[in-house]
Amino acid sequence: MINLFCIRPKGFNVGNDAIYLGMQHFVYKAFGEVINLITLPATFKYESQGKAGLTAKTIYEINQYGHGVIIGGGNLYENGELDVNLDALSALEVPLMIFSVSRGRVYNRRLELVHRTDTMPDRTIKALHQRADFALYRDQATASHANQIGCHGAVVGGCPTIFLDKMMHRLPDVPGDLDNTALISVRTPELMSIPLEKQANVRNDILRIVELLKSRGYGDVRLLCHDYRDLSFAASFTNIDYVYTGDVMTYLAMLRRCALNVTYRLHSFLPCVSFGRPTIKISYDERALSLVKTLGLDRWNINMVEHGNPIEAVENRLDRLSDLASLREQVQPEWNGFYRRFETTFGEFARRVHQYHDSVEGTTEDTDELRLIA
Repeated sequence: MINLFCIRPKGFNVGNDAIYLGMQHFVYKAFGEVINLITLPATFKYESQGKAGLTAKTIYEINQYGHGVIIGGGNLYENGELDVNLDALSALEVPLMIFSVSRGRVYNRRLELVHRTDTMPDRTIKALHQRADFALYRDQATASHANQIGCHGAVVGGCPTIFLDKMMHRLPDVPGDLDNTALISVRTPELMSIPLEKQANVRNDILRIVELLKSRGYGDVRLLCHDYRDLSFAASFTNIDYVYTGDVMTYLAMLRRCALNVTYRLHSFLPCVSFGRPTIKISYDERALSLVKTLGLDRWNINMVEHGNPIEAVENRLDRLSDLASLREQVQPEWNGFYRRFETTFGEFARRVHQYHDSVEGTTEDTDELRLIA
């Protein structure tokens, strides 16, 4: 039996579970059999348990009974939320894949893109890249930075959430009528790495978006929280309902059913585009700007930091929602390329993991032949 470790963000944000769900599609497709997929949090920051990241303890256990390890996906490099012991990393024996991780800059008060103060150090990024057997970075900005610091051959892979439409048959029924419901995916302004005056505008912008949507005939407008930490912000709005679920399948089912999603969040925007649902993206940092551009959707994006009137831009998108469907069709060849890249890379990773498994478990050639026949 294959034991595959996945070290990923496991904090409050349900969007991380959407990424993991998308990744599972390619893992199971590549291995073609039941495997033990063992997930560990990337950092101790949000967990009380004693195991996380690539530390001496986790690497020891991976070497004891693991056959491969995946880091990602998520913005682990950007906010330094991957605990790594570089000395122990050199002792890791199993094949390692870096998958769909990102590192982006944020806006300072002069509206310049600068490095975050908690960004993962370049020496750690470089050490991980050099140790990895396979590496697919999420967006062009991340891959460009990796190449600049000497991570040669850094490859852009995109995000697996653009292929969640292949899992729609697994989504549960959501009670209630969502056919005329518009969701606004929010983020608590204090958790946005943007200038203070921009943070102060977010609440009023959301109120204006609600009024705009109601004037356009959306009878039900609700705030959608991706993160437990967004609940107090959502609850501060009077006479506006909000919804939250930590269950990724229910969360995706709501996105699949809603009439419209206006979102500050990447991982409601991308599933909606994948599902073919109307959606409008508002971005505020390079992590989002770069990924949306990498996926060919930047013409539909709204940069709330640099745009003089983001609500005017939202209204513009509402006036031409049908353009999104056309744009989705235009980017399909590029997305198909990402899909093939995922298939190929995960397929090669699976072969490497099987080779390692056979070398340590003493599997015979006869068993290999049986697996191929099966």
